[in-house]
Amino acid sequence: MTARSLAIAVIILVVASLSLGGYVWHVHRTVVSAVSVSEAQPVAAPVSGPPEQVSLYVAYDSTGTLLPETASIPLPQDRQQRARELLRALITKYLEKNSGHTLAPGSDVRDVYMVEPGLAVVDLNSELANGHRSGILVEELTLASLSQTLTINVSGITHIKFLVEGKERETLAGHVDLMADYDVSEINQMANALQTPQ
Repeated sequence: MTARSLAIAVIILVVASLSLGGYVWHVHRTVVSAVSVSEAQPVAAPVSGPPEQVSLYVAYDSTGTLLPETASIPLPQDRQQRARELLRALITKYLEKNSGHTLAPGSDVRDVYMVEPGLAVVDLNSELANGHRSGILVEELTLASLSQTLTINVSGITHIKFLVEGKERETLAGHVDLMADYDVSEINQMANALQTPQ
């Protein structure tokens, strides 16, 4: 093999190595992007159960109101799972493009725990809390909406406690207190007051 042939072979090997390296880097970047997108959007398990007519209490920022809307959603028989799916249906409505009360992308209810007697503990995810807009009215609308939807559709709840990622948090987004348990009768009064424009 001549020196010239050897130089050409080395150049071909270097070009092939660089091309392969570039291809591996491209594949790695594509996989990392796909994983990031899938992690940003929570995937809920499919809900089994017949569709039921429920009342979702939907907030509207422009008028500062909370209005009942009928929806048909599949609900499981288990009380705790029903509560979680009701709130997820409501949050899904807020994540729609033309929502009157927007929540941050990826917002979700991690779970709802029914603690006897009559206490429901709602565990919100960090996307909902950390991405929530700050302001007394918008924060009140979110909590009243979640609370009223839950208590109207699931019987026996007398108090509601909110957590974020399984932990207590002082406020939702700087204003509305999350440390206290909310009495259902007080929530009903707030929801009734919010049914007329502010």
